Amino acid sequence: MSLPNQAEYVIAGAGIHGLSTAWRLAERLTEKGEGIDGRIVIIDKADRIAAGATGIACGVVRNNYFQPAMRKLMAHSVSIWESDPEAFSYHANGYMQISCEKMRDDVRQIHTEQAAIGYESVFIEGEEESREYMLNLFDDWQAEGITSVLHEKPGGYANNVKAMEGLSKKVLDLGVTVVLNTEITGFETEGSGQSVTAVNTDKGTIQCDNLIVGAGPWVRDFWNMIGLPSQIELKDLNGELHENIDMWRFWQLEEGVLEIPPETLTTNDGKIPPVLHVDTDAPLYSTVDGSLITDQMWGIYYKPDWGFGGIQGGASPYTVDTPVNEVAIDPYGPESKEFTASKDFPEMWVSALAHCHKRFEGMMPHYHKEPSGGIGCFTPDSFPVIDTFNNNVTIIADSNHGYKMLGVGCLVAEELLGEKQELLEPFRFSRFKEGKLHPVSNSPYPWS
Repeated sequence: MSLPNQAEYVIAGAGIHGLSTAWRLAERLTEKGEGIDGRIVIIDKADRIAAGATGIACGVVRNNYFQPAMRKLMAHSVSIWESDPEAFSYHANGYMQISCEKMRDDVRQIHTEQAAIGYESVFIEGEEESREYMLNLFDDWQAEGITSVLHEKPGGYANNVKAMEGLSKKVLDLGVTVVLNTEITGFETEGSGQSVTAVNTDKGTIQCDNLIVGAGPWVRDFWNMIGLPSQIELKDLNGELHENIDMWRFWQLEEGVLEIPPETLTTNDGKIPPVLHVDTDAPLYSTVDGSLITDQMWGIYYKPDWGFGGIQGGASPYTVDTPVNEVAIDPYGPESKEFTASKDFPEMWVSALAHCHKRFEGMMPHYHKEPSGGIGCFTPDSFPVIDTFNNNVTIIADSNHGYKMLGVGCLVAEELLGEKQELLEPFRFSRFKEGKLHPVSNSPYPWS
Protein backbone atom coordinates (compact mmCIF):
# COMPACT_ATOMS: atom_id res chain seq x y z
CA MET A 1 0.00 0.00 0.00
CA SER A 2 1.29 3.49 -0.85
CA LEU A 3 2.10 6.07 1.80
CA PRO A 4 -0.82 8.41 2.53
CA ASN A 5 -0.28 12.15 2.96
CA GLN A 6 -1.46 12.33 6.55
CA ALA A 7 -2.71 10.32 9.52
CA GLU A 8 -3.75 10.96 13.09
CA TYR A 9 -1.52 8.16 14.38
CA VAL A 10 1.68 7.06 12.65
CA ILE A 11 3.23 3.91 14.11
CA ALA A 12 6.85 2.99 13.40
CA GLY A 13 7.25 -0.78 13.32
CA ALA A 14 5.04 -3.67 12.22
CA GLY A 15 6.10 -5.96 15.05
CA ILE A 16 4.26 -6.92 18.19
CA HIS A 17 4.15 -3.44 19.75
CA GLY A 18 3.16 -1.58 16.59
CA LEU A 19 0.48 -4.08 15.66
CA SER A 20 -0.98 -4.39 19.17
CA THR A 21 -1.14 -0.60 19.60
CA ALA A 22 -2.90 -0.23 16.26
CA TRP A 23 -5.29 -3.08 17.12
CA ARG A 24 -6.48 -1.55 20.37
CA LEU A 25 -6.63 1.98 18.94
CA ALA A 26 -8.78 0.79 16.06
CA GLU A 27 -11.00 -1.24 18.37
CA ARG A 28 -11.60 1.71 20.70
CA LEU A 29 -12.32 4.14 17.88
CA THR A 30 -14.71 1.63 16.33
CA GLU A 31 -16.44 1.10 19.68
CA LYS A 32 -17.00 4.86 19.83
CA GLY A 33 -18.66 4.71 16.42
CA GLU A 34 -15.81 6.59 14.76
CA GLY A 35 -14.44 5.51 11.40
CA ILE A 36 -10.82 4.56 10.93
CA ASP A 37 -10.51 6.02 7.41
CA GLY A 38 -6.71 6.16 7.25
CA ARG A 39 -6.38 7.60 10.74
CA ILE A 40 -3.93 4.87 11.82
CA VAL A 41 -0.91 4.10 9.64
CA ILE A 42 1.82 1.55 10.42
CA ILE A 43 5.14 1.98 8.59
CA ASP A 44 7.84 -0.69 8.36
CA LYS A 45 10.98 -0.87 6.23
CA ALA A 46 10.64 -4.63 5.69
CA ASP A 47 8.50 -6.32 3.06
CA ARG A 48 6.38 -8.22 5.59
CA ILE A 49 5.02 -7.86 9.10
CA ALA A 50 7.10 -9.15 12.04
CA ALA A 51 10.27 -9.21 9.95
CA GLY A 52 12.57 -8.16 12.80
CA ALA A 53 12.86 -9.23 16.42
CA THR A 54 9.21 -10.31 16.65
CA GLY A 55 9.58 -12.78 13.79
CA ILE A 56 12.50 -14.65 15.39
CA ALA A 57 11.35 -14.49 19.01
CA CYS A 58 11.21 -17.81 20.83
CA GLY A 59 7.65 -16.90 21.82
CA VAL A 60 7.76 -17.67 25.56
CA VAL A 61 4.94 -16.08 27.57
CA ARG A 62 5.70 -15.98 31.29
CA ASN A 63 5.17 -14.02 34.49
CA ASN A 64 8.35 -15.14 36.21
CA TYR A 65 9.57 -11.73 37.34
CA PHE A 66 11.18 -10.65 40.59
CA GLN A 67 10.03 -7.07 39.88
CA PRO A 68 6.44 -6.35 41.05
CA ALA A 69 5.79 -3.88 38.23
CA MET A 70 6.83 -6.40 35.58
CA ARG A 71 4.74 -9.08 37.25
CA LYS A 72 1.59 -6.94 37.08
CA LEU A 73 2.31 -5.90 33.51
CA MET A 74 2.79 -9.51 32.46
CA ALA A 75 -0.39 -10.68 34.20
CA HIS A 76 -2.22 -8.17 32.01
CA SER A 77 -0.38 -9.37 28.89
CA VAL A 78 -1.16 -13.03 29.62
CA SER A 79 -4.85 -12.12 29.79
CA ILE A 80 -4.56 -10.64 26.28
CA TRP A 81 -2.90 -13.80 24.95
CA GLU A 82 -5.69 -15.83 26.55
CA SER A 83 -8.40 -13.65 24.98
CA ASP A 84 -8.01 -15.32 21.56
CA PRO A 85 -5.56 -18.26 21.72
CA GLU A 86 -6.50 -19.53 18.27
CA ALA A 87 -5.80 -16.24 16.49
CA PHE A 88 -2.61 -15.73 18.50
CA SER A 89 -1.40 -19.33 18.03
CA TYR A 90 -1.03 -19.41 21.81
CA HIS A 91 -0.29 -22.59 23.75
CA ALA A 92 -1.29 -22.23 27.41
CA ASN A 93 0.88 -25.04 28.77
CA GLY A 94 2.40 -23.05 31.65
CA TYR A 95 5.92 -22.11 32.69
CA MET A 96 8.39 -23.46 35.26
CA GLN A 97 11.27 -21.70 37.03
CA ILE A 98 13.57 -24.43 38.37
CA SER A 99 16.30 -23.01 40.60
CA CYS A 100 19.23 -23.60 42.90
CA GLU A 101 19.50 -22.48 46.54
CA LYS A 102 20.92 -19.07 45.66
CA MET A 103 17.60 -18.15 44.05
CA ARG A 104 15.21 -19.84 46.46
CA ASP A 105 14.25 -16.72 48.43
CA ASP A 106 13.75 -14.69 45.25
CA VAL A 107 11.51 -17.33 43.72
CA ARG A 108 9.53 -17.75 46.94
CA GLN A 109 8.88 -14.01 46.89
CA ILE A 110 7.72 -14.20 43.27
CA HIS A 111 5.24 -16.92 44.22
CA THR A 112 3.92 -14.96 47.20
CA GLU A 113 3.39 -11.85 45.10
CA GLN A 114 1.86 -13.80 42.23
CA ALA A 115 -0.70 -15.14 44.72
CA ALA A 116 -1.41 -11.58 45.89
CA ILE A 117 -2.47 -10.55 42.36
CA GLY A 118 -4.39 -13.76 41.69
CA TYR A 119 -1.87 -15.29 39.29
CA GLU A 120 -1.98 -19.06 39.84
CA SER A 121 1.30 -20.81 40.61
CA VAL A 122 2.60 -23.67 42.74
CA PHE A 123 5.83 -23.37 44.73
CA ILE A 124 7.87 -26.41 45.72
CA GLU A 125 10.93 -26.03 47.91
CA GLY A 126 13.55 -28.39 49.27
CA GLU A 127 15.95 -30.50 47.21
CA GLU A 128 14.14 -33.83 47.65
CA GLU A 129 10.71 -32.25 47.19
CA SER A 130 11.84 -30.46 44.03
CA ARG A 131 13.37 -33.63 42.59
CA GLU A 132 10.20 -35.61 43.30
CA TYR A 133 8.06 -32.92 41.65
CA MET A 134 10.20 -32.98 38.53
CA LEU A 135 10.36 -36.79 38.39
CA ASN A 136 6.57 -36.87 38.46
CA LEU A 137 6.72 -34.91 35.20
CA PHE A 138 9.86 -36.43 33.62
CA ASP A 139 11.08 -39.85 34.68
CA ASP A 140 14.59 -39.07 33.37
CA TRP A 141 15.02 -35.80 35.32
CA GLN A 142 18.58 -35.65 36.69
CA ALA A 143 19.49 -31.99 37.33
CA GLU A 144 21.57 -31.50 40.47
CA GLY A 145 21.35 -28.86 43.20
CA ILE A 146 17.75 -27.80 42.52
CA THR A 147 16.03 -26.62 45.70
CA SER A 148 12.92 -24.84 44.40
CA VAL A 149 10.39 -25.11 41.58
CA LEU A 150 7.89 -22.39 40.69
CA HIS A 151 5.22 -23.80 38.40
CA GLU A 152 3.14 -21.05 36.80
CA LYS A 153 -0.12 -22.54 35.55
CA PRO A 154 -0.95 -19.70 33.08
CA GLY A 155 1.54 -18.72 30.39
CA GLY A 156 3.28 -20.93 27.86
CA TYR A 157 4.34 -19.89 24.37
CA ALA A 158 3.02 -18.61 21.06
CA ASN A 159 4.25 -19.43 17.57
CA ASN A 160 5.96 -16.18 16.66
CA VAL A 161 5.02 -15.51 13.02
CA LYS A 162 1.63 -17.26 13.15
CA ALA A 163 0.67 -15.18 16.16
CA MET A 164 1.53 -11.97 14.32
CA GLU A 165 -0.37 -13.11 11.25
CA GLY A 166 -3.42 -13.47 13.48
CA LEU A 167 -2.84 -10.06 15.05
CA SER A 168 -2.25 -8.37 11.68
CA LYS A 169 -5.53 -9.83 10.38
CA LYS A 170 -7.34 -8.16 13.30
CA VAL A 171 -5.57 -4.89 12.45
CA LEU A 172 -6.33 -5.02 8.74
CA ASP A 173 -9.95 -6.10 9.29
CA LEU A 174 -10.44 -2.97 11.40
CA GLY A 175 -9.21 -0.76 8.56
CA VAL A 176 -5.69 0.11 9.70
CA THR A 177 -3.30 1.07 6.90
CA VAL A 178 -0.03 -0.91 6.81
CA VAL A 179 2.73 0.46 4.58
CA LEU A 180 5.71 -1.88 4.03
CA ASN A 181 9.02 -1.47 2.18
CA THR A 182 9.17 2.07 3.51
CA GLU A 183 12.02 3.34 5.69
CA ILE A 184 11.60 6.25 8.08
CA THR A 185 14.49 8.68 7.56
CA GLY A 186 13.65 11.58 9.88
CA PHE A 187 11.02 13.84 11.39
CA GLU A 188 9.75 17.37 10.99
CA THR A 189 9.13 19.23 14.24
CA GLU A 190 7.81 22.54 15.50
CA GLY A 191 7.23 24.43 18.73
CA SER A 192 9.26 24.70 21.92
CA GLY A 193 8.54 21.06 22.77
CA GLN A 194 9.70 19.90 19.32
CA SER A 195 6.45 18.08 18.60
CA VAL A 196 6.67 15.84 15.54
CA THR A 197 4.43 17.17 12.78
CA ALA A 198 5.52 14.90 9.95
CA VAL A 199 7.42 11.67 9.30
CA ASN A 200 9.90 11.63 6.43
CA THR A 201 10.44 8.35 4.60
CA ASP A 202 12.20 7.15 1.49
CA LYS A 203 8.76 7.08 -0.19
CA GLY A 204 7.65 10.57 0.82
CA THR A 205 6.36 12.51 3.82
CA ILE A 206 3.29 11.84 5.97
CA GLN A 207 1.83 14.51 8.28
CA CYS A 208 0.82 13.23 11.71
CA ASP A 209 -0.72 14.24 15.03
CA ASN A 210 0.90 11.44 17.04
CA LEU A 211 3.96 9.27 16.51
CA ILE A 212 4.28 5.87 18.20
CA VAL A 213 7.65 4.09 18.05
CA GLY A 214 7.55 0.32 18.55
CA ALA A 215 10.75 -0.59 16.75
CA GLY A 216 12.38 -3.21 18.98
CA PRO A 217 16.20 -3.14 18.73
CA TRP A 218 16.06 -0.18 16.32
CA VAL A 219 14.68 2.08 19.07
CA ARG A 220 18.08 3.75 19.52
CA ASP A 221 17.96 5.12 15.97
CA PHE A 222 14.55 6.70 16.50
CA TRP A 223 15.63 8.00 19.90
CA ASN A 224 18.57 9.76 18.24
CA MET A 225 16.48 11.11 15.35
CA ILE A 226 14.03 12.63 17.83
CA GLY A 227 16.94 14.32 19.61
CA LEU A 228 16.77 12.52 22.95
CA PRO A 229 19.95 12.06 25.05
CA SER A 230 22.36 9.23 24.29
CA GLN A 231 23.69 9.46 27.86
CA ILE A 232 21.73 10.11 31.03
CA GLU A 233 21.97 10.64 34.78
CA LEU A 234 20.99 7.64 36.86
CA LYS A 235 20.40 7.29 40.59
CA ASP A 236 20.92 3.69 41.70
CA LEU A 237 18.98 1.77 44.34
CA ASN A 238 21.46 2.97 46.98
CA GLY A 239 20.73 6.60 46.13
CA GLU A 240 24.08 7.22 44.44
CA LEU A 241 23.93 9.46 41.36
CA HIS A 242 25.85 8.37 38.25
CA GLU A 243 26.47 10.62 35.25
CA ASN A 244 27.12 9.91 31.56
CA ILE A 245 25.43 6.52 31.60
CA ASP A 246 24.79 5.11 28.12
CA MET A 247 21.08 5.01 27.43
CA TRP A 248 21.33 1.88 25.28
CA ARG A 249 23.28 -1.36 25.54
CA PHE A 250 23.20 -4.25 23.10
CA TRP A 251 23.20 -7.94 24.00
CA GLN A 252 23.35 -10.90 21.64
CA LEU A 253 20.59 -13.34 22.55
CA GLU A 254 21.75 -16.91 22.20
CA GLU A 255 19.16 -19.41 21.03
CA GLY A 256 19.07 -22.55 18.96
CA VAL A 257 17.18 -25.73 18.12
CA LEU A 258 17.84 -29.39 18.80
CA GLU A 259 16.54 -30.81 15.54
CA ILE A 260 14.73 -33.89 16.83
CA PRO A 261 11.00 -34.70 16.98
CA PRO A 262 9.42 -32.14 19.36
CA GLU A 263 7.48 -34.95 21.04
CA THR A 264 10.82 -36.20 22.38
CA LEU A 265 10.14 -33.78 25.23
CA THR A 266 6.75 -34.73 26.59
CA THR A 267 5.73 -35.47 30.16
CA ASN A 268 5.37 -38.97 31.62
CA ASP A 269 1.72 -39.00 30.58
CA GLY A 270 2.50 -37.90 27.01
CA LYS A 271 1.43 -34.26 27.33
CA ILE A 272 3.20 -31.09 26.17
CA PRO A 273 5.19 -29.83 29.17
CA PRO A 274 5.36 -26.28 30.46
CA VAL A 275 8.14 -24.08 29.14
CA LEU A 276 11.14 -25.01 31.30
CA HIS A 277 13.68 -22.54 32.70
CA VAL A 278 16.56 -23.84 34.82
CA ASP A 279 18.98 -21.60 36.77
CA THR A 280 21.65 -23.40 38.76
CA ASP A 281 25.19 -23.21 40.10
CA ALA A 282 25.80 -26.94 39.70
CA PRO A 283 28.94 -27.67 37.64
CA LEU A 284 28.10 -28.16 33.97
CA TYR A 285 30.01 -30.83 32.05
CA SER A 286 30.17 -31.32 28.30
CA THR A 287 27.92 -33.95 26.77
CA VAL A 288 30.60 -34.32 24.07
CA ASP A 289 33.76 -35.11 26.04
CA GLY A 290 32.90 -34.73 29.72
CA SER A 291 35.06 -31.65 30.22
CA LEU A 292 33.99 -28.89 32.60
CA ILE A 293 32.11 -26.11 30.79
CA THR A 294 31.48 -23.92 33.84
CA ASP A 295 31.32 -24.04 37.60
CA GLN A 296 29.61 -20.62 37.75
CA MET A 297 25.89 -19.80 37.77
CA TRP A 298 24.24 -20.69 34.46
CA GLY A 299 20.74 -20.86 33.06
CA ILE A 300 18.81 -22.22 30.09
CA TYR A 301 15.22 -22.27 28.85
CA TYR A 302 13.67 -24.76 26.46
CA LYS A 303 10.44 -26.18 25.09
CA PRO A 304 9.20 -28.58 22.40
CA ASP A 305 8.18 -26.39 19.48
CA TRP A 306 6.55 -27.72 16.32
CA GLY A 307 6.98 -24.32 14.64
CA PHE A 308 10.76 -24.51 15.05
CA GLY A 309 10.76 -28.26 14.36
CA GLY A 310 12.47 -29.50 17.50
CA ILE A 311 13.46 -28.54 21.01
CA GLN A 312 13.95 -24.76 20.96
CA GLY A 313 15.46 -22.52 23.61
CA GLY A 314 18.43 -20.51 24.71
CA ALA A 315 20.80 -19.36 27.43
CA SER A 316 22.13 -16.12 28.90
CA PRO A 317 23.09 -13.44 26.34
CA TYR A 318 26.45 -11.79 25.91
CA THR A 319 27.21 -8.09 25.41
CA VAL A 320 27.86 -6.54 22.00
CA ASP A 321 30.15 -3.51 21.91
CA THR A 322 28.31 -1.05 19.67
CA PRO A 323 29.15 2.68 19.96
CA VAL A 324 26.11 4.55 21.25
CA ASN A 325 26.33 7.50 18.87
CA GLU A 326 27.12 5.47 15.78
CA VAL A 327 24.45 4.94 13.13
CA ALA A 328 22.81 1.66 14.09
CA ILE A 329 23.45 -1.46 12.15
CA ASP A 330 20.51 -3.60 11.12
CA PRO A 331 20.53 -6.30 13.84
CA TYR A 332 19.01 -8.79 11.39
CA GLY A 333 20.62 -7.69 8.12
CA PRO A 334 23.71 -8.80 6.19
CA GLU A 335 26.04 -6.44 8.05
CA SER A 336 25.26 -8.12 11.38
CA LYS A 337 26.70 -11.54 10.54
CA GLU A 338 29.44 -11.07 13.12
CA PHE A 339 26.77 -10.96 15.83
CA THR A 340 26.00 -14.66 16.01
CA ALA A 341 25.76 -17.02 18.94
CA SER A 342 29.16 -17.59 20.51
CA LYS A 343 31.03 -20.67 19.36
CA ASP A 344 30.61 -22.19 22.81
CA PHE A 345 26.82 -21.80 22.96
CA PRO A 346 25.70 -24.97 21.12
CA GLU A 347 27.79 -27.30 23.30
CA MET A 348 26.84 -25.40 26.46
CA TRP A 349 23.10 -25.46 25.70
CA VAL A 350 22.90 -29.10 24.58
CA SER A 351 25.06 -30.14 27.55
CA ALA A 352 22.70 -28.24 29.84
CA LEU A 353 19.75 -30.11 28.34
CA ALA A 354 21.58 -33.37 29.05
CA HIS A 355 22.33 -32.15 32.58
CA CYS A 356 18.57 -31.89 33.11
CA HIS A 357 17.27 -34.92 31.16
CA LYS A 358 18.98 -38.22 30.40
CA ARG A 359 17.12 -38.33 27.05
CA PHE A 360 19.35 -35.53 25.70
CA GLU A 361 22.68 -37.20 26.39
CA GLY A 362 24.76 -37.54 23.21
CA MET A 363 22.44 -35.24 21.22
CA MET A 364 25.09 -32.74 20.13
CA PRO A 365 25.00 -33.85 16.45
CA HIS A 366 21.33 -32.79 16.28
CA TYR A 367 21.99 -29.15 17.17
CA HIS A 368 20.75 -26.76 14.47
CA LYS A 369 21.33 -23.00 14.38
CA GLU A 370 17.94 -21.45 13.67
CA PRO A 371 17.17 -17.73 13.08
CA SER A 372 16.17 -17.10 16.67
CA GLY A 373 17.26 -14.67 19.35
CA GLY A 374 19.07 -11.84 17.56
CA ILE A 375 20.34 -8.63 19.11
CA GLY A 376 18.45 -6.99 21.96
CA CYS A 377 18.60 -3.29 22.80
CA PHE A 378 18.58 -2.80 26.58
CA THR A 379 17.96 0.26 28.76
CA PRO A 380 20.35 1.12 31.65
CA ASP A 381 18.41 -1.07 34.14
CA SER A 382 17.38 -3.70 31.54
CA PHE A 383 13.66 -2.93 31.87
CA PRO A 384 11.28 -1.20 29.45
CA VAL A 385 10.84 2.52 28.96
CA ILE A 386 7.29 3.35 27.90
CA ASP A 387 6.71 7.08 27.86
CA THR A 388 5.73 10.16 25.85
CA PHE A 389 8.37 12.65 24.72
CA ASN A 390 8.23 15.97 22.86
CA ASN A 391 4.47 16.23 23.52
CA ASN A 392 3.29 13.70 20.95
CA VAL A 393 5.94 10.97 20.57
CA THR A 394 5.22 7.73 22.44
CA ILE A 395 8.13 5.32 22.64
CA ILE A 396 7.85 1.64 23.53
CA ALA A 397 11.42 0.61 24.32
CA ASP A 398 10.87 -2.97 25.44
CA SER A 399 14.47 -3.73 26.54
CA ASN A 400 13.99 -7.15 24.97
CA HIS A 401 11.03 -8.16 27.11
CA GLY A 402 8.99 -7.52 23.97
CA TYR A 403 7.24 -10.53 22.50
CA LYS A 404 5.57 -11.74 25.65
CA MET A 405 4.22 -8.24 26.39
CA LEU A 406 1.28 -8.32 23.98
CA GLY A 407 -0.71 -6.16 26.40
CA VAL A 408 1.66 -3.17 26.32
CA GLY A 409 0.37 -1.87 22.99
CA CYS A 410 -3.17 -2.10 24.31
CA LEU A 411 -2.24 0.02 27.34
CA VAL A 412 -0.41 2.55 25.16
CA ALA A 413 -3.50 2.85 22.97
CA GLU A 414 -5.63 3.66 26.02
CA GLU A 415 -3.16 6.40 27.00
CA LEU A 416 -3.22 7.84 23.50
CA LEU A 417 -6.98 8.18 23.94
CA GLY A 418 -6.51 10.10 27.19
CA GLU A 419 -6.69 7.39 29.84
CA LYS A 420 -3.53 7.14 31.95
CA GLN A 421 -2.55 3.56 32.73
CA GLU A 422 -1.28 2.74 36.21
CA LEU A 423 0.53 -0.37 34.95
CA LEU A 424 2.80 1.80 32.81
CA GLU A 425 3.78 4.31 35.49
CA PRO A 426 6.83 2.33 36.78
CA PHE A 427 8.28 2.36 33.26
CA ARG A 428 8.58 6.10 32.71
CA PHE A 429 11.93 7.57 31.64
CA SER A 430 12.05 9.76 34.77
CA ARG A 431 12.75 6.72 36.97
CA PHE A 432 16.44 6.79 36.12
CA LYS A 433 17.05 10.26 37.53
CA GLU A 434 14.61 9.73 40.42
CA GLY A 435 16.23 6.46 41.51
CA LYS A 436 13.02 4.48 41.03
CA LEU A 437 14.76 1.54 39.43
CA HIS A 438 13.39 -2.00 39.45
CA PRO A 439 14.87 -4.41 42.02
CA VAL A 440 17.48 -6.93 40.87
CA SER A 441 17.26 -10.68 41.46
CA ASN A 442 19.98 -13.32 41.69
CA SER A 443 19.17 -14.69 38.25
CA PRO A 444 22.03 -14.95 35.71
CA TYR A 445 19.76 -13.20 33.19
CA PRO A 446 19.85 -9.39 32.86
CA TRP A 447 16.07 -9.14 32.50
CA SER A 448 14.84 -11.28 35.42
